[in-house]
Amino acid sequence: MAELPDDFEPRSPALRTLIERGYLEHASDVRRIDEALGAGPVSFYVGFDPTAPSLHAGSMLQLMLMRVLQRHGHRPIVLVGGGTAMVGDPSGKTETRKVLPPEVVARNTAALREQFGRLLHFDRGDTNDAILVDNAAWLLELKYVDFLRTIGVHFTVNRMVATKTYRERLEQELPLSFLEFNYQLLQAYDFLRLYQTERCILQCGGSDQWGNIIAGVELIRRHLGPEHHAYGLTIALLTTADGKKMGKTERGAVWLDPERVSPFEFYQYWVGCDDRDVARLLRLYTELPLSKIDTLCAEGGAALREAKATLAFEVTRLVHGEDAARGAATASAQAFGGGDDWSAVSPVTAPTGPIRLLDLVVAPGIAAFSSKRQARQRIEAGAVKIDGIPCTDPARLLTHEDAGSQGLRVQAGKKHRFRVLIPRAPS
Repeated sequence: MAELPDDFEPRSPALRTLIERGYLEHASDVRRIDEALGAGPVSFYVGFDPTAPSLHAGSMLQLMLMRVLQRHGHRPIVLVGGGTAMVGDPSGKTETRKVLPPEVVARNTAALREQFGRLLHFDRGDTNDAILVDNAAWLLELKYVDFLRTIGVHFTVNRMVATKTYRERLEQELPLSFLEFNYQLLQAYDFLRLYQTERCILQCGGSDQWGNIIAGVELIRRHLGPEHHAYGLTIALLTTADGKKMGKTERGAVWLDPERVSPFEFYQYWVGCDDRDVARLLRLYTELPLSKIDTLCAEGGAALREAKATLAFEVTRLVHGEDAARGAATASAQAFGGGDDWSAVSPVTAPTGPIRLLDLVVAPGIAAFSSKRQARQRIEAGAVKIDGIPCTDPARLLTHEDAGSQGLRVQAGKKHRFRVLIPRAPS
């Protein structure tokens, strides 16, 4: 919960919802933000650098905040950082990000457009329809000397190196490239540009963006004059109760792209969350009423298992649709119910046939274990079952004939279930 003034009581429904559901961490001027949100539709933006062709469960949190504000009548601006992705955001990083070539940035940007549309409405003809902009449209046209004279003049190196991102790099004597050092100026310029062209007065983002957001707030005032007001607010970067970064597992990121993480696997991530996280995740990642969430999480045991199933279904429905969520719930009931019918579980095809069990459980699309060493230890300990029977031989050869047309039912530990098809051996 954000630390707010003792006498502060939000009047705008939008801000009240953000606070009650636990989104708000910091705000540049919470009273004025409340006043603006209560006075009428506000245009606000969140930036997403297209460093991958998919968003993940961690970045979904910012889309959920945008969805809350849009539901209350405010207009989201989704900024895709086609320009800033070529520089690399140093926020939260201990080393220089790989600079992506323009063709990769363009490909990733195109892939993200569809995912934004699953959680925000764009073209319904409403005044609060979201719009999507790409900062490559203005950043790539900048003339460097002109930019330094008009924008860089409002920044001091003293102030920039005091920003947490830069300060921590320097204190730890980690490299900080001049390219990355420019990132804050570019993000601040994005805010100025959107303020001027879209009447955007509010920027939102993760807590690691606080310094960049405030730089934009101050740039607008310094460049345009003290009568121009813009604001920023941040969401806490979530970590789970066991200390992991939200949306990360031993197998990697929990992507929103169904080709990278199937709806079944996506569902399993949420249904397998730590008991201590259930209530918080229900508030942040679903639109269930708070009273219902309190009821679901009031007790442990079977009631908490129902709460987890509700969380998994609701998040999967938002990201992948009603049919996919129902299919994932059915597949989960089959795979974890102890029966032989796994027909609702989407099959995964092994990379080769035949294949050793050790190679299978670390293969792409399965990757139940992070390394072959770990996989060997778990197999030998009896943690892997084939069609319900423990198999302790890592070298066991699995063939197309073993799998048949329905595939092998592979259980790897408590959480991972796969229906695996194995190709025929080359003739």
